[in-house]
Amino acid sequence: MIRREDFFMIHQLRQQGCYLADIANKVNCSVRTVQRQLKKEASPSIRKRTINKPGKLDPFKAAIDSMLANNIWNAVVIFDRIVAIGYTGKISILRDYIKPKRALRQSKATVRYETEPGRQLQHDRVELMVEVAGEQRKVYISDNTLGYSRLCFVWASFSNDAAHTYESLVQSFNWFGGDPAEVLVDNQKAAVLRHPGNGRVTFNDGFLTLAHHYHFKPRACKPYRPQTKGKTERMVHYVKDNFFSRHAGFESLEHLNQLLVDWMQQVADERIHGTVK
Repeated sequence: MIRREDFFMIHQLRQQGCYLADIANKVNCSVRTVQRQLKKEASPSIRKRTINKPGKLDPFKAAIDSMLANNIWNAVVIFDRIVAIGYTGKISILRDYIKPKRALRQSKATVRYETEPGRQLQHDRVELMVEVAGEQRKVYISDNTLGYSRLCFVWASFSNDAAHTYESLVQSFNWFGGDPAEVLVDNQKAAVLRHPGNGRVTFNDGFLTLAHHYHFKPRACKPYRPQTKGKTERMVHYVKDNFFSRHAGFESLEHLNQLLVDWMQQVADERIHGTVK
């Protein structure tokens, strides 16, 4: 008998215009089974359930679908958000609901390049408008992620200049207890002056001085190729979706950075990463 989640996947994939053979291959069943299920309006398991007893997740499915539509697929992040609005069930129920929908998620062709321990740190930053001391302020969030373990250090500042970029890296070295063999950055002026794309990168003198002092090799992403540092790109989204969803505002920049430290220790560093476990 076909599983309930496979029944929904068959109908969703068909609505997306997928061929019957492709659906059968994805669900691991025959084309005739796909045809039979498409003729049904509801799966047998749905008919057997008590109609007047909705599941714990049912009132929150609209909110979950909205998050999925906005490309938020992290089950832990979604779980935290729906718990905040009253969900009392387990995360396993949520995972079962999301799982068949993942087939509709836009695929990512980029294959992640893994590095050995201590080899690489990836640096990125994002600009956000947040409430600090009662007013909306532009804040720059620097993320420094270790390529092997995905351990991260996140730091906020009011400036995006070279000095603050270097300061975020130095603080990350202190946080990790050492410096990596190489630091991968994008093409921000604080680190890269020119990068024509032929492998000949002209680094900022200040960044080279920092690299010489801490004995790391500077590396830059290819222009218009942010996937090169996809680990920290993904971490930036994680910080935005997880940390900033927990806080409406901050008393000061120092308060923001202290909460980031607490979040790194209690949440980010405690998670089991899907790739590296």
